[in-house]
Amino acid sequence: MTLTSATITLIFVMDPLGNVPLFLSVLNPVEAKKRQWIILRESFIAYIILVIFLLFGQYLLEAMHISQPALAIAGGIILFLIALRMIFPHPDQETRQTTEPFIVPLAVPLIAGPSTMTMVMLIANHQPFERVRWLGALTIAWFITTLILVFAENFRKILRQRGLTAIERLMGMILTTMAVQMFLTGYEQFLHL
Repeated sequence: MTLTSATITLIFVMDPLGNVPLFLSVLNPVEAKKRQWIILRESFIAYIILVIFLLFGQYLLEAMHISQPALAIAGGIILFLIALRMIFPHPDQETRQTTEPFIVPLAVPLIAGPSTMTMVMLIANHQPFERVRWLGALTIAWFITTLILVFAENFRKILRQRGLTAIERLMGMILTTMAVQMFLTGYEQFLHL
């Protein structure tokens, strides 16, 4: 795997365009002037978490006796719950969130989700002596993802609320299938153990 292919893979797994409606939805109750700061903070937290998983992920999972299938199944369940909330939002969802989000759900699992953590570990384990290259790929992918998310507010102006709602529901449906696939992959890996 090359630096370019690793970077492109990580960008696809982080899915910054798919996260735009999610970020806007979660940050909707927060005042506009604080949104970009929150995005930058959460993105940086996600980056630190992904770097830790790149360098020490395999050891962390082994120390906690967590298998790859368990990580995939847990990621599938979390994604499924997030997707259901996107498709069927609770009527008073906005009024329940009174404080700004911190770490969950923006940094984890939206940017540094189980699939991204798993991909980072798989890339690192593929060629363990090339960790500097993989750190470069992760940094480039993170930077592009952060740039797209920082300008998410521009998407709100272009698409308006109806367009964002439609995209959010569509992404919820896609996330549902991704969650089921992640769950099934973890279950299949578990059965082969």
